[in-house]
Amino acid sequence: MLGQRIIQTFEASHRRFTSDEHNLTSDGVLGIVADNLRELGFLVESGKSKDGKIPVPVLYGENGKIEKAFSADCYHPLEKYMLEVEAGRGVVNHQFLKDLFQACASDSVDKLAIAVRNRYKGSDDFVKVCTFMETLFVSRRLTLPLDEILILGY
Repeated sequence: MLGQRIIQTFEASHRRFTSDEHNLTSDGVLGIVADNLRELGFLVESGKSKDGKIPVPVLYGENGKIEKAFSADCYHPLEKYMLEVEAGRGVVNHQFLKDLFQACASDSVDKLAIAVRNRYKGSDDFVKVCTFMETLFVSRRLTLPLDEILILGY
């Protein structure tokens, strides 16, 4: 199962980016795990320019031309798995909700993983995201078109 392999990838390097000891950006964390994610078959963002981004199609136009695509930090095309790594704005700016929306809006995504900091300015972002997701699922008020959502804390 790919989700378990993602967890193992983050666990293997966790000491290099744990928010208990480090204050890395999301790009810094992604840079540490990027090679291992590529070995799992993920396409990994290599920069902020158009060539470095990973487009995930959302809307198609005439002759199947992509009209709208969201950029993902990582994407596994065979598994239709999107992975996003968030840092400071993961919870403060509700970036995790944007990640969830983008995954749900794309028919090219069946599974989503979001990595968030455990600690950010005295807050436990991981717990906040998990509590939000649990509330979303327990309420049964919204059905999501995803087979799997994995939240990773670092």
